[in-house]
Amino acid sequence: PGKGKARNRRYKMRCGPLVIYNEDNGIKRAMRNIPGVETACVDNLDLLRIAPGGSFGRFIIWTEGAFKKLAEIYGTPKGGAPMKKGYHLPRAAMENADLARIINSSEVQSVLRAKLEAPVSHARKSNAMKRKSVMETLNPGSTERKAALQKASEKGTSEFTEVQKAKKARVEASKKHN
Repeated sequence: PGKGKARNRRYKMRCGPLVIYNEDNGIKRAMRNIPGVETACVDNLDLLRIAPGGSFGRFIIWTEGAFKKLAEIYGTPKGGAPMKKGYHLPRAAMENADLARIINSSEVQSVLRAKLEAPVSHARKSNAMKRKSVMETLNPGSTERKAALQKASEKGTSEFTEVQKAKKARVEASKKHN
């Protein structure tokens, strides 16, 4: 249903291995007929081809010449890069990679602040119009008033007759006034 069919993306193929070479001695022609296999020159490596979609773990086949050329381009940890002026491989930020042991050591723990307590979680607000118990806490006597109103609207009760008398008196007073 999408537009990919019209844009030559009708069939998607999973990424296969990547062959990286220094000199193309027929490697490119040999690999182009194998589906999913891609080739790349070591001089122009592309991150999206090495790790497609940003996910590591692509199977990469390096030729011997490409590996040697890689050392020329980026250099070694001890020496600089001959082909890139002033470039040095980034040094590891940590010599000891056992991070859990470092964090839990007494030297680090003695400098850290105390652990913060979790904030107090409040109860969820209830709707007083729907829950009678909440309405009773907010408005004491509300259930009695509601029951009295209910009785005043039922025929045959003494409250109903009192309400009718009061209504009749109010109507008579209104007629006298007007």
